[in-house]
This record gives sequence, C-alpha cells and structure tokens, in this order.
Amino acid sequence: MFKRVALMAGLALAGAAAPVLANDMVEMPGHKTVQQQLADAIASPARFFDRRRDKWRHPAQTLEFFRVEPGMTVVDYMPAKGWYTRVLVPYLGEQGRYVGVHPAPNGPKKVSDYFAGQHRSFSAEVGQWSMAGAPISALSSGEMAKTMPGSVDRVLIFREMHNLHGTRILDDELAAIHAALKTDGMLGIVQHRAPASASKSWANGENGYMRQADVIALVEKAGFRLVAASEINANAADPANHKGGVWALPPVWRSADKTMQAIGESDRMTLLFAKR
Repeated sequence: MFKRVALMAGLALAGAAAPVLANDMVEMPGHKTVQQQLADAIASPARFFDRRRDKWRHPAQTLEFFRVEPGMTVVDYMPAKGWYTRVLVPYLGEQGRYVGVHPAPNGPKKVSDYFAGQHRSFSAEVGQWSMAGAPISALSSGEMAKTMPGSVDRVLIFREMHNLHGTRILDDELAAIHAALKTDGMLGIVQHRAPASASKSWANGENGYMRQADVIALVEKAGFRLVAASEINANAADPANHKGGVWALPPVWRSADKTMQAIGESDRMTLLFAKR
C-alpha cells in the first residue's frame, strides 16, 4: 500500500452527463478499468476521514467529468490539506504525476505571504506522506510555468477561484495555467456558486461565492473555451446568501445558526474548459 514518494519542494451546460472514458469499456485480463482504479483510490484507507465529504464533493463523478485518467500529469491548484491529493495520487498511478501548485504573486506583501504560507504548509505535509502512486511535486505557479511549459494534461481548481479573483491575481494565474497546459490540455473548476441575481459586489469572491457567468467570462478571456458545465456538485438547498459568506456552512461552520447543518456544503458550479 505504501511506498516512496518523490517530492520536489519549491515555491455543457447544466446537467451535462459525465463523459465516458475511452478505456472504461475494455478490461484486459489482470488489468482494472479506469473506473475501478478510481473507485479503489476513493476507497483507500488514507481517506478514512475524508469520506464524510464525498456526498457533497462527488470525487468520482467530478474527476470523470474532468476526463482525468491514470498516467496523466495533473496540477491541483491550491490543494489546501490534500483532500483531492489523497484521491489523485493513487488514481494517477506510478506513470502519472501529481503537482500541487500555489500562486507566487508579485503583489501586496499580505497576499504574497498568505500564498507562500500555504505553499510551505503543503510542502511540509506532503514531505511526510508515503502514498503509493504518482510522484508528488510542490511548485509555485511561476515554477510550473517555467519548468513545465506545454506538459500538463489537466489543471484542477477546487473551490479557490474566489481567492484568486479576490486577491486580484486571477489573470496572472490563468496565464501561467495556460502556458503549462498541453495543446489538448484542459482546466477543470469547481467553485461556490452565487445566484445569477446576486449583485456583482456581493459575488466578487469576498464571500466565497461567484456567479457562474462571471467565472466563465473570466476564464474564456484568458484563452480558454468552455467545453461543458455540470450540476454534479449543485446543492439546491443552499441559497448562497449567508451572512459571513460560504464559511457559515460546513466544513468551516463559522455560523452559530443550527439550520446550516441541514443545508450541507455549498452550491457549486462544475466547469470544464479547453485551451484555445
């Protein structure tokens, strides 16, 4: 189950069906299908405490929708405590590569320090892991763009667009992502979704929520094309108008309002873009 991990530390539309992966349909003797490999990764004992979030985050359906397959090079943007790391590393397998990336902006010191701190924390934590599967790298976005140009199959951004937009570094980060992706590479985004009727000032990222049309426009402006959108991670019970923003909901639970438990995690858009 466990083995050495290589670490390089450094700074469509709604309701669209998940795509069928080409090699899902054929099972060679002694080999598992892609879907079986993904199911095994999700069932890993390393995810014992992560599984309680599966009903809100739908990792199998989400990664299938993003067309992630074993053997790919995948960038997990701002991986936080590694919730998706513990799915992707075993799923990508020894022939794949997992890269946890954090921004390295040349902006205000407060912003730079925040992202640098996240990068140090992730690098230190990953250095103590020994999961079997893809080798793990920890890079800054600048390092990624310089050392991995045109070599990344997928970049995945899970619930972090509001941070990139709110700190005014989104354009630079999308440019770095665009440079790192292969010609046929794709960008997958899951983001807390504000109602279409929400004001632009409320849905600017400071409350954690963004309007879906705004996210699509920002990403397409950076040289991407929307391929599909899905309701995999939608939650109709979330009005997305909480005082204190998305952090009033689990898993953060900043609100003392007991009704938040019935809502669950946030309503989320799930978007897939191709590099133009």
